[in-house]
Amino acid sequence: MIDLLEAKEQSETEHGKPVSKKRDEIIQIGVDSFAAALPNDGKGVVVAASDSIRNLVERIKLADQVGLDIFGVGEHHRREFLDSAPVAILAAAAAQTQRIRLTSAVTVLSAADPVRVFQNFATLDLLSQGRTEMVVGRGSFTEAFPLFGLQLKDYDSLFAEKLDLLLNIRENEFVHWSGKHRAPLTGQGIYPRPMQNPLPIWLGVGGTPESFARAGMLGLPLMIAIIGGETRRFRPLVDAYREYGRRAGHTPDKLKVGVHALGYVAETTQQAIDDFFPGYAKSFTRIGKERGWPPVTRAHFDAVRGEHGALLVGNPEEVAEKILRHAEALGGISRISFQMDVAELPQAKQLRSIELVGTRVTSDLRKKA
Repeated sequence: MIDLLEAKEQSETEHGKPVSKKRDEIIQIGVDSFAAALPNDGKGVVVAASDSIRNLVERIKLADQVGLDIFGVGEHHRREFLDSAPVAILAAAAAQTQRIRLTSAVTVLSAADPVRVFQNFATLDLLSQGRTEMVVGRGSFTEAFPLFGLQLKDYDSLFAEKLDLLLNIRENEFVHWSGKHRAPLTGQGIYPRPMQNPLPIWLGVGGTPESFARAGMLGLPLMIAIIGGETRRFRPLVDAYREYGRRAGHTPDKLKVGVHALGYVAETTQQAIDDFFPGYAKSFTRIGKERGWPPVTRAHFDAVRGEHGALLVGNPEEVAEKILRHAEALGGISRISFQMDVAELPQAKQLRSIELVGTRVTSDLRKKA
């Protein structure tokens, strides 16, 4: 693998000329959800799991109505999230929306059969009339491995092998393939085929250099989960991704970069902070206990909400400005998605935030670009 510093230097020039960093490129705006099982509706009334799922579909419908570009549903196998079968949720949304693109965020490919993954998303693509994508990754939690009889020691090899098979299926109706973790395919047809050819597949990554390199070599668009720290710290990894892609012969239009960010928009910055911080602190303190992180403090929150921090929390104009700073920090991005339901926000506040993102943030973003 090439050195990250070398990649950064090489990505800044192409054939000896500076690479243009355009600010006027259209950035797709979307929302991601983990189908959080909300504890209450903002009035102290417990929300049933069935109502939480129905509320999520309502949020996707509103995102479509206000003109957002994409809505993603994650995949987890934990009590606090209801997204263990994201394609079922997206299918319900597909039947009630017109133009918004529907994606996973992310599909935990390591723990899934690529044949079934492709079949499910191909069916969703037919149902949505060509509005389906998927973001595949290894996931940030490990519950799926024992649940499906897999070994954590195979974490890397499972994903690499299954991604190879998934891409093979995408390219070929009849598949000849063999690997270590699955029975071989000897020319079987994989059906149905999607409306889109090829079906868009993004690679979801955290901060592992090998994942950025893999995406570049394969020419897959990249979706980076940036949920803390400063966005600009990912720039060397993004530069390496682009350089690996260039060396593999992929054109710049294939090497798209998207960002999955924690975010929430309200009419005023203070309201956004007051709404978002309590649930954010609760959720990430709970997750932190599992991973050895310190409890979330208000000082930590203020730091990651600051000028260069990852959080997109504030009023519409402030958030639009920060999206442009994220884009500049990474040398340009094609997409950014807000993840807001981990903050345990009631449905009414999430709906209002989606409305503000779709009307005010996108408008401000176009004016400032």
